[in-house]
This record gives sequence, structure tokens and C-alpha cells, in this order.
Amino acid sequence: MIKAMENQADVVVVGAGPVGLLAAIELSLGGVHVVVLERLAAPSMVLKAGGIGPLGIEALQRRGMATDIAAAQARSMAMMAQFGGLNGASPRGGGPKISGHFAGLVLIRADAQKEPERRSSPVDQQAIEAMLADRAGSLGIDIHRECDVTGLVQHVDGVDVAWTSATGEGHIRCSYLVGCDGGRSRVRKMAGFDFPGSEPTLTMYQALAEVDYLERFPRGFRYTSGGMFGALLGRIFMLDFSGPPKDRDAPVTREEFEAVLRRVSGVDVRVKAFENASRWTDNTRLADTYCRDRVLLAGDAAHVHSPFGGQGMSLGLADAANLGWKLAAVIRGEMPESLLDTYTAERRPVAEAVLANTLAQAAIMRPDPQSAAMRDVVAKLLEFDDVNRFMGEMISGLSIRYDLGSERDDVGRLIGDRPISHGDIETSLYAVMEDGMGVFLDASTGQKASELVAATTQRIRCVTVDTGPSMLIRPDACVAWAGEENSADGLQEAVRRWFR
Repeated sequence: MIKAMENQADVVVVGAGPVGLLAAIELSLGGVHVVVLERLAAPSMVLKAGGIGPLGIEALQRRGMATDIAAAQARSMAMMAQFGGLNGASPRGGGPKISGHFAGLVLIRADAQKEPERRSSPVDQQAIEAMLADRAGSLGIDIHRECDVTGLVQHVDGVDVAWTSATGEGHIRCSYLVGCDGGRSRVRKMAGFDFPGSEPTLTMYQALAEVDYLERFPRGFRYTSGGMFGALLGRIFMLDFSGPPKDRDAPVTREEFEAVLRRVSGVDVRVKAFENASRWTDNTRLADTYCRDRVLLAGDAAHVHSPFGGQGMSLGLADAANLGWKLAAVIRGEMPESLLDTYTAERRPVAEAVLANTLAQAAIMRPDPQSAAMRDVVAKLLEFDDVNRFMGEMISGLSIRYDLGSERDDVGRLIGDRPISHGDIETSLYAVMEDGMGVFLDASTGQKASELVAATTQRIRCVTVDTGPSMLIRPDACVAWAGEENSADGLQEAVRRWFR
């Protein structure tokens, strides 16, 4: 039964997956009225991402979901410990801890990373969606399921959105429309975004399945003359380079999975039990812009790529975190529409880099002698700490630095959680950020810097801290300004640039 829908909202978000839900949460915390339209009657239970990168986890932690994440992670670890090779552990129980892989080379080491505590977590997409839905519900966000968007018309001051459902047709008027409706986004197509890229060349499968010859399955991945296969986090994976699927929408059957697994592994393996499966390709595309007048895109609606490295969900969640507070500020009338230009400027290059590294991974995973030789070269390079760190930060997204015009390396970075204290008061940065406001960490000996910030805007929480440096942090955890001891040079300009 669909709850009655009003015919006007500040923002309509199309898509109730992780990206759409987080975008709605960010907008709601920013004080705007948001409505979510989702075509599915219930969250999809198709096997999707089995884990999430650090930037995705942190986006949720900043919005009060740290306890839920810790509980889901504990459940996942307990359930999958029997399979070995869990995140943060050596794939064979000894040696250095592993924090990721590149092209199936499970060689990215935690001890080579600058911030090893910021790593991926084995919390699957269904669990992420559930906790986001709960958080959205606690904020009173209207989520209307079984609503299929069929049309949109842009006006100077808003967008008319048409939809159909089992109970009939309807429309809603909004100031802005945000498409979070996946790689085949109708919003993107109807609004006229270009979506250039490369066609798929391979098929990746994953399944929750029980097979015989389990000893033939390595903890991690094994390359063969037919492709690649392996077991990781309780799932069986395989990579088939014979081409894309004939019918991408057809369900993956037990017979199809078994046949491909035999061919790729070279083993006369039998699938004894088969619960859930999915397939992907290396279809790679990127929208020309993320904003066209009053329609914006986020997540897979803006960019699609192969799942190599598990980067997709975190990439989309970081889109939502970047966009939500900015769009809310524009709708409140506190910031000009030009602020939305920074969304594309900051996030599109990040997606472009992810698309590039996933294409590179596909190139060296192919079952030919040239690719095998390149894999060996990359594996040797990963023995060097600097290379290992570079690859780790690339896959995790921790290398992201937006160009905010500062020579300080920390400005433009997405800051992780950290303890903050003042006298006897101890808390954490992310705990202070749960309501979606910006934060000014004031480590100066006087109160002039905090007074300057407070006099400029009410959208920044000023927190006096015992240790520095002083920092201005945007709601998306981007460091917008950092100062030398007892210096506020450039602070007022940064506050006005992002918060007015």
C-alpha cells in the first residue's frame, strides 16, 4: 500500500538504494523537504557487494550509524571466519595483514598504509541498505515504493516529475531532482545527459554456493587459462573472458553457474547447493556532467565500471555525502547555485580515476601470456612499500584530495574519525558531525577564531580542542581549511566560500 504522496517537495530523489538513501538523509539533515521514489516494492535481495570501502563506512558513521555498522561487521566476521582470508587478516593465517587487492593480487598490506585503521569492512549491501532505511525513517523521510518515474520536465524554477504505480499515475513538483537510480538510470536518459564509455568484454559471477572439490578453491583468487576463480568472504567468484552475457537481465541459474565454473576452473566441479547469484560486466561509462540545470546524478547513475577492487558503493556514497549538504544550502538560500558546480568538479575526477583503475585491472586479469607477464610485474612492484601504499590508497579512495587552492596537504582531504578532547571532555570527531553540520576544531589559545566563525554562520559547530592544528571541516568530512598555531589567516574566506 503506497502512502499518499504530496504534490510538491524541495527535492525528489529517485532510487532508494544506498546512494539515494544517504542523499535523502543528507538533505533532510540540511533542513529541506525530500521525497524518495523507488520502483521496487522491496529492497533487492540479489547478491551484490559483499563489503564496503572506508569512505563509505565513514559516511555512515558520521550520520550516527557507527553502532549498527559495528554490529553488522561482527555478524559478518563471525559468519565468515570459517572461510579464512577475511579483511585485515593474512589470507593464509600468517604473515602481514592484508587490506585489499588489485586485479586479484591480494597483496595490498596494512603495514604499508599511512592510515591502516581506515580499511574496508565485510558488511554487505543489504545490511547497509537496511541501516540507511532505518536512519531515513527516524528522520521522517517519505520513501514511496512501487513508483516508477516515467517523465520529467524542467522549468526555470523546478522540475515536474511524473510516475506510475499499481494504484495509478501521479506527479510531483520539486525544486531539484536527484537521480540515484542505477547504471540504467531513467533520470539520466530523460534529462539528456551524455554517458560515453566502453562496451562490456567479460562477465563476472559471484554466488553463495556449496561445491565439491572445495580444496581446489584458493583463499583469494586463482588465475587459469579460462579466466579466474576463487572463494572470498564466503562467496564463490569467477571471471569469464568469453564475452558479456547474452541476456544480462536473466537470472543466473545453477546450471549456468556450474557450466562456467567448470570451464573457468578446469575442474569437473559440481555445485551441490545454490542460494543466490549475480553477474556483472566491465561496462564502463561516465556522465559528461553530474548536474544539468535542476537535475543531478549520483552513484551508478553518474558512473558505471566493473566491481574490481570493490570501489563502487563507497564511490556512490561519497557522491551523496558531497552533494547533499551543498544542495541543501542552495535550497535554504544561504549559498548560490554556483556551489553545485563544485559537486561535478570534485566528484567527477574521482570517478574518472576509478574507471581508469578498473579498466587497468581488467587488462591484466585476462588469460593470455601478455597479461600474465604484466601481473607478475605488478606483483613485484607491490613489494615496494611506496607502490603498495599508492595502490592501497587508490583502491580505498584515501588518496582523494579536492583542489581547494591550498598548499597544505591536509586541505581537500577527507578526514577520518579521531578522538578530540578539551580538558576533561572527550568525544570523537564523527560524533560531533552526526547532525550534518560543519565543524571548526579550534586549537588556538584564544577564542577569536571561533568567534569569527560563529559570527559568520550558524551551520558550523565550533569545538575547542587541546591539540592542533585548527581545522574547518565540511559536512562531507573534507578539510576546507587548516591553520598554523594561533593563526586564522584564510579562515574567514574559507567559511564564506563554503558556508556564507
